[in-house]
Amino acid sequence: MKKRTALILSVLLLLPVLVSCGGTDANTIKVAATSTPHAEILEICKDAMAAKGYTLQIEVVSDYITPNDFTESGDVLANYFQHKPYLDDYNTSNNAHLIPVAAVHYEPYCIYKGTVDSLSELEDGAAIAVPNDPSNEARALQLLAAQGLFTLREGAGLTATKNDIIDNPHNYDIREMEAALLPTVLDEVAVAVINGNYALGANLSADDVLASEDAASEAAQTFANVLVVKEGNENDPRVLALVEALLSDAVHEYITNTYNGAVVPIFLSRN
Repeated sequence: MKKRTALILSVLLLLPVLVSCGGTDANTIKVAATSTPHAEILEICKDAMAAKGYTLQIEVVSDYITPNDFTESGDVLANYFQHKPYLDDYNTSNNAHLIPVAAVHYEPYCIYKGTVDSLSELEDGAAIAVPNDPSNEARALQLLAAQGLFTLREGAGLTATKNDIIDNPHNYDIREMEAALLPTVLDEVAVAVINGNYALGANLSADDVLASEDAASEAAQTFANVLVVKEGNENDPRVLALVEALLSDAVHEYITNTYNGAVVPIFLSRN
């Protein structure tokens, strides 16, 4: 009787291990993702995963910390919400071991109409709103410089701040502010540079865009949103199947037709 009880206890102790590592069984993959656009894109992968005998279980999260924590601990097998610079910072800060396995899309920074309808209408001293956090401000400034509005110091790259503007002939007023607030000030500034995620949330359309990052640009390639797993899980058959599903023509078509340029595939369609 004691042996039987000990055996039952051993099985019960093992259950948390058996149901972790990203799924309740070997054919289930749990993926943590933020709702828009990541969870929506993953939904498109469910049929392709099912055809391969896998169940894709999407765990929708509302913050940027939980997905990586869950992936590192093994509560989920993968996550999809971030770009590599953010991932690198998380790994460094938390002594974590997460790696990207597929670059899926980027959310281009776009210049949106404010009080003017074209860049040619910008007057001397016009107010231009940009995000105030370092990496996103650099992206915004690079995009503005690419339109010839001012010149950045050579080599500033994706660490640029407005202090790196070396030639601003029209004396544009670069106003730094919290990225989430940018869509709310469009009636107060000439133009604003806004991330695709916040543009979607504010229901801004392609008709409001005056210029956007090119897919081949340094920023687009650097800040592509990636599927992430813990090191050692990159060759898990479930992960390989999900990578194939995410980089499919079906997902390419869905992204292209759904987000009006606010989300753009970083991979090429085979069609």
